[in-house]
Amino acid sequence: MCHCLLVTKKNGRQEDFDIEKIHRVVARAAKGLNKVSISQVISRAKIQFYNGMKTCDLHKTLIKTAAELICCSMPYYQYVAARLAMFDLRKKAYGQFEPPKLYEHVSRIVQIGKYDNHLLVDYTKEEFEYMDTFIDHSKDMNFAYTAVKQLESKYLLQNRVTGEIYESPQFLYVLVASCLFANYPRNTRMDYVRRFYDAISSFKISLPTPIMSGVRTPTRQFSSCVLIECADSLNSINATSSAIVKYVSQRAGIGINAGRIRALGSSIRNGEAFHTGCIPFYKHFQTAVKSCSQGGVRGGAATIFYPIWHLEVESLIVLKNNRGVEDNRVRHMDYGVQLNRLMYQRLIEGKSITLFSPSDVPKLYESFFSDQKEFEHLYIKYEKDENIRKKEIKAIDLFSLLMQERTSTGRIYIQNVDHCNTHSSFDVKLAPIRQSNLCLEITLPTKPLEDINDTNGEIALCILSAFNLGVIKSLDDLEELAELTVRALDALLDYQYYPVKAAEISAIGRRTLGVGVINFAYYLAKNNVRYTDGSANRLTHKTFEAIQYYLLKASNILAMEQGSCSLFNQTKYYKGILPIDTYKKDVDTICDEPLHLDWEKLRQDIKTHGLRNSTLSAVMPSETSSQIANATNGIEPPRGHITVKGSKDGLSRQVVPEYEDFKEKYELLWEFPSNEGYLHLAAIIQKFTDQSISSNTNYDPIKFANGKLSLKHLLKDLLTAYKFGLKTLYYQNTRDSAEDKQEDIDNDTCSQNNCDSGACKI
Repeated sequence: MCHCLLVTKKNGRQEDFDIEKIHRVVARAAKGLNKVSISQVISRAKIQFYNGMKTCDLHKTLIKTAAELICCSMPYYQYVAARLAMFDLRKKAYGQFEPPKLYEHVSRIVQIGKYDNHLLVDYTKEEFEYMDTFIDHSKDMNFAYTAVKQLESKYLLQNRVTGEIYESPQFLYVLVASCLFANYPRNTRMDYVRRFYDAISSFKISLPTPIMSGVRTPTRQFSSCVLIECADSLNSINATSSAIVKYVSQRAGIGINAGRIRALGSSIRNGEAFHTGCIPFYKHFQTAVKSCSQGGVRGGAATIFYPIWHLEVESLIVLKNNRGVEDNRVRHMDYGVQLNRLMYQRLIEGKSITLFSPSDVPKLYESFFSDQKEFEHLYIKYEKDENIRKKEIKAIDLFSLLMQERTSTGRIYIQNVDHCNTHSSFDVKLAPIRQSNLCLEITLPTKPLEDINDTNGEIALCILSAFNLGVIKSLDDLEELAELTVRALDALLDYQYYPVKAAEISAIGRRTLGVGVINFAYYLAKNNVRYTDGSANRLTHKTFEAIQYYLLKASNILAMEQGSCSLFNQTKYYKGILPIDTYKKDVDTICDEPLHLDWEKLRQDIKTHGLRNSTLSAVMPSETSSQIANATNGIEPPRGHITVKGSKDGLSRQVVPEYEDFKEKYELLWEFPSNEGYLHLAAIIQKFTDQSISSNTNYDPIKFANGKLSLKHLLKDLLTAYKFGLKTLYYQNTRDSAEDKQEDIDNDTCSQNNCDSGACKI
């Protein structure tokens, strides 16, 4: 024992510093881990100890020291740091390491108003005691350090003002399962609670932030994504703003379709005044988005959508850049520019695009989404009408501006509205898709609100989840995981609260779900295939075929039990049309893998019994939720074997899964020779996905002549994505080591004569 230092206990009493006690704590955290030096953690931490140090600060120093040792050659320190952090977390929550019994815990937290009282109403003490038999608190030791930091920062129930924590992860998981299956029959629900708990606590199923942080609390809004469409009227603009505030405050990310708003200088009130245009109303929406902090769980965020042929498009495309002044910039939202075949065709043929105010061209805006032939007919007709206000701009100049801003900001997104409708779940005549969401994977029908209580409008919501490809042993495992996921998320639709009636009508009528994946990069690595050389194409095809098939099968079985969704007749599925019927057939040229499952029987079952859910799949970014499972996020390749992850409590290091076994198999982002292989994989995934995919484009300027991104290359990738049927493009990432400036784009041209990519043949 060392008598040179004193430590201060929580009650203020001081005692001698005991190095053996420290050794026991670190040894416990290192138990079963390879290549971990207990003495190294202690010796590095000791130099930061001082006389009178609080024991809580001493423990934090141990955590920090272990976390700083995390590197590729010593990946297991991420578990040492995690366990040390979990020891601290458990002590904060319970005053000791061992958690209490579940019934005792729930009763206490319900009493202080942090858990929803229905838990004690719907479940008996005996049922809680049964849950204690399968809750495995040792699973808390399986988290990596980034996971514990995210759990403590975002997911575990706490007082965000005082920092007091009320639970540990296994209670989170079992209570989420309990809430979602609370209304199932008593003779079956405990089996579902147990199985779902096992799947989510074993990281087989990944849940998004709103579900992890909200289910089990009195706050009942768990939709990750909210899509709100705005009409061209003050009433609708104000109703849109009100809906934004309500949903931002409830942890949701927002997509706003503002494409109908007329252009600057348009006539209003029969010529009584000139319209102020889009920008003042975009500023109005930005204020609504940023009005709520979401309790420290998420910041308010939104993406605004508009068509590329809008008369104000040249001003709208630059709204996010750092040039200009506040009057002509709206920088704190992201933007989605909407394209279709005709716009790409004008680019390829070296022609011009004509810009209109939607208010001046009847039915053009509606047909842009619902009828491509009608849109082209009307577009050409209005181009020839000399009485309509318009502006003509060379397509290459407009696309150049679009790609410059996408490169400069990284956050000007792309939506191919024709693909969003031809390859959607919905009958385009009854329920056209006119927008996406914040992260560009949700594609659902919307209708503008005329007031906040409007029951004729439609706000689209989507409940998300993901399968962890890294832990499934066989594609057959997806059948049970799909059943559990569909049942849980579908139950959530009835469990949650709807602050706006138009959202409830849509959510209950359509019952849309979006199930994606995490850990795709690890999945490819452990199967010894790569993004960029085509070797992953067949595996990807088989995997996502199985995912969509089993999701549809689960929804079909649920429809047999509980009935199909009330608006099922507005889907293509109603007519027996499946994603395998509507995908862009160019995908067959990059992957000729046959179908392996019985789609014809499934088609007949769906026609006979329907589906409980209008949509089943969407591939989301999962940047935060994937960290809980120590997984690579979404379908993205890692930028390095070790990445730095941020939370409100600071930065932490995360090592790719099973680094020591597969370090040579991982294909890192900046090693990609081009985006082509990645875009091909995304297209294969899109073939089976009934919504969309958060897919990115990535560029390392040093791979280009003079260190400048070539416009020709950027347009090639854009056309490749369109050719193979991608509905949306999310971020454009430029490697940090290069300056990301507009002038770094080399403005060479792309016409039918000088673009040899093959992508021009759309």
